[in-house]
Amino acid sequence: MSGQVLLGLRILLALSLYIFLGWALLTLWLDLRRQGKVLATHRAPPIALLSSDGELAFHFDRTVVSIGRDLACDCPFQDQTVSAQHARLSYHHNQWWIEDLGSTNGTFLNHEPVSSPLVVTQGDELRIGQVVLRISLGDYGGN
Repeated sequence: MSGQVLLGLRILLALSLYIFLGWALLTLWLDLRRQGKVLATHRAPPIALLSSDGELAFHFDRTVVSIGRDLACDCPFQDQTVSAQHARLSYHHNQWWIEDLGSTNGTFLNHEPVSSPLVVTQGDELRIGQVVLRISLGDYGGN
C-alpha cells in the first residue's frame, strides 16, 4: 500500500509543478503584453522650434526630426548656410537629443558646437548654420 501512496504523491507533486510552471508562464506572458501596450502608447513629448522673434516656426509630435535645406527634411530652411541634411533631433532615453549630421557650417547648442549627440532642454538656443531657433518642449503655449 505504501507504494501506491508514494506513486500518488509523486503524481501530485508533478501535477503541482506543471501547474506552477503554467501559472509562471501565464504571468510572464500577461506582463509582456501589458508592457507592449504601454510602450506602444508611449509617445515623445512634442517639441517646438521657435524663431528668434519667439514665433512658432515648427511643431512636431514624432520621435525623429530631420533639419536641413533639403525639402524632404521635416524642418526645411532655405538659408544657404544650412546643409541639405544638417542636423537631427531625436527622442530616446526619455530625452530629446540634437545631433549634427556632418554639416558644413556646424550646429551649435547654446553657442557650443555640437560634435556628438547632446541633450536639449526647454529654452535652449539652437543655431543651424546662421538660423537661430529656440527650443520649446511639451505643448506649445507661445511662452
